[in-house]
Order: sequence, then C-alpha cells, then structure tokens
Amino acid sequence: MRRQLLAGLAATLLGLTGCATLPDPLDVTVAGIEPLAGEGMELRLLVKLRVVNPNDRPIEFDGASVRLDVAGRTFATGASAASGTVPRFGEAVVEVPVTVSMLRMARQVMGMLDGKPVDRIQYDLAGKLSKRGIGAKRFSAQGEFQLPAAGASPRTRT
Repeated sequence: MRRQLLAGLAATLLGLTGCATLPDPLDVTVAGIEPLAGEGMELRLLVKLRVVNPNDRPIEFDGASVRLDVAGRTFATGASAASGTVPRFGEAVVEVPVTVSMLRMARQVMGMLDGKPVDRIQYDLAGKLSKRGIGAKRFSAQGEFQLPAAGASPRTRT
C-alpha cells in the first residue's frame, strides 16, 4: 500500500514537472505582403510572416503552410517547402506564397457591398511550421489590414 502511494505521488510530480516544461506558443504576425505573378484567373501574393520563438529551444522547420481568412471566409491559402530555424528566444521571417482565386475575391467583394465605406479589413491567419517526421508547430494570428487612401501604400496592424 505504501509503495503504491509513493509510486502515485512520484507519477503526479513527474506529470506536473512535464506540464511546467511545455513550450510557449509561437507569436506570429504578418510582416508584409507582396504581389507575385499569377496564372490566369488567380492572384498570387507572397506573405511574409515574422515568427517569434519565446522558448529556450530553437525550432527547426522544413515546410510551412498558411490559410488567410477575411471577414470569416477563406481568402487565400498557400504552402512552401522553405526550411530554416527560428532561434531560441529569437525570431525569423518565413515567406509563404499564397493563391487567391477570382471566385474567392469576387465573393469577398460582394460581401463588402453593404453601402458602408470600407477602410479596414480584419483577417485571421492560421498555419503551421512542419518538421519532416516529427510533427508541426501550429500558430494563429489576427490583425487588421488598413486599406490605403488614394496614392498611399497599405499597412498591416496586429
């Protein structure tokens, strides 16, 4: 009986220690968006993600994917075989090309035609950094894309 109690206590302490060492989630923001050449009826963009690693271990990856939702609807998706390392307590910029179909773009425009002026667009970004055979570090971010006034360049806020 005493042996079972000690074994149970040891297992509980080990479990609590394991929880204390769980990694903190990655902090990901949109650092920039640039146009790319597209094919036919699609828009291609290069999304630059700033990935901050608040953990004591570097994160190696050899693939990335993202989904960008605007106004609650999927707007763009993409993946990249990019590889690299986000250093411990450091950051890296990861570039992922995404595609927007004309159908999705038209659907977004139709959804915005409610008569109110649109100067900001809210977005949700979800994605992952993958390591072959090991798994993936998932991330998400929300922000606001401010549409430019005539002659100005667009800005993103997170």
